[in-house]
Amino acid sequence: MRDVLVAVDVINTFAHDDGGALLASFRSRLSDIEDALAEARRRGTPVVFVNDTLGRWDGDAPGLVRWAVETGKGPDVVSALAPVPQDRFLFKARYSAFDHTALDLLLAELDCERVLLCGAATEGCVVQTGIHAREHGFKVTILARACATTDDALERVALAYAEQVGGIRIARAAVGSIS
Repeated sequence: MRDVLVAVDVINTFAHDDGGALLASFRSRLSDIEDALAEARRRGTPVVFVNDTLGRWDGDAPGLVRWAVETGKGPDVVSALAPVPQDRFLFKARYSAFDHTALDLLLAELDCERVLLCGAATEGCVVQTGIHAREHGFKVTILARACATTDDALERVALAYAEQVGGIRIARAAVGSIS
């Protein structure tokens, strides 16, 4: 099965109402997110970052990362999770990474069968992307330990919904055990 790891909204300034809670969650799960990215790259699994524009509509992904590091509240997190040259990067303006983006075209080009999801926030953009991926005919696995949240209780509800209603696999084990 051809997997693609989609990292949703991992570049962030954390300068929003729930930014403090999200940053704390990122910090507590940082090693799991780093492990997901590293393991995908080690296995040769393509990594695609799909990120909010954060108000920057210039299409400059490296510039967005630099700006988030220089001006944001979590430069350590953003630096640790920044894309590397072989990663792909798309911008999005809505919750789902598929909504008005070229993600479906890119996944087709990569012969993707299963989308592995990590990033933020679990209860928003990650689950919405997972549901949308299922609607596009992909198998979907959310790497729950490699996702950040603004609210642990809401995250549990969202993951239960994704699994029980959306037919999405929720991986709660280490990334290396995903098969």
